[in-house]
Amino acid sequence: MAFVIGAPCVDVKDKSCIEECPVDCIYEGDRMMYIHPDECIDCAACEPVCPVEAITSAQKAGDAHKPFQESARAMFAELGSPGGSFNVDGILSDTEFVAGFAKTDD
Repeated sequence: MAFVIGAPCVDVKDKSCIEECPVDCIYEGDRMMYIHPDECIDCAACEPVCPVEAITSAQKAGDAHKPFQESARAMFAELGSPGGSFNVDGILSDTEFVAGFAKTDD
């Protein structure tokens, strides 16, 4: 997995990242965006445009991003690789972790 989206995206979904992604590997869930771990080409185009700094390199991901990384893996293990978000009809259902995630005002 090249990049992962974390907690700052939950309930924000700015979508600037989608516009920058050259391979269409960022998918929309009910509460946040998800980067497909197998479709991402590690170009980093999405990272600097995220206004809430929710995107980080998976190799640099700290403990706070790890559950989101596992959550994305679980989502795409079930969905498979549709070859880009434009090949999916509608918004994806969030994983159990993200659906139940309680944001805090840090």
